[in-house]
Amino acid sequence: MKMYLLIYGSEADEEIVAALKHEGFRAYTKMVEARGEGTETEPKLGTRVWPGKNNVLFMALPDDAIVQIDDLLRRLKVEHPRAGIRGFVLPLEEHL
Repeated sequence: MKMYLLIYGSEADEEIVAALKHEGFRAYTKMVEARGEGTETEPKLGTRVWPGKNNVLFMALPDDAIVQIDDLLRRLKVEHPRAGIRGFVLPLEEHL
């Protein structure tokens, strides 16, 4: 299993979550109104100077699902270039 960490601009939330569900990725934990700076978009700090916020999804996935979700997110990055979509894979061990 892997933990897939997905960060994206909250303005694209409906489209991204709908696309994930359409592809069968239904289980996630969402954190809303995350703020930060990245390398591909303007800072999203929730201020007048740097408006916008991010959402963060945590998804526990089987190893063989990583290629499928990466392909989907590459397509979404093209469709939503200003959303700052970033994906990271972390090792995961279930304990409970």
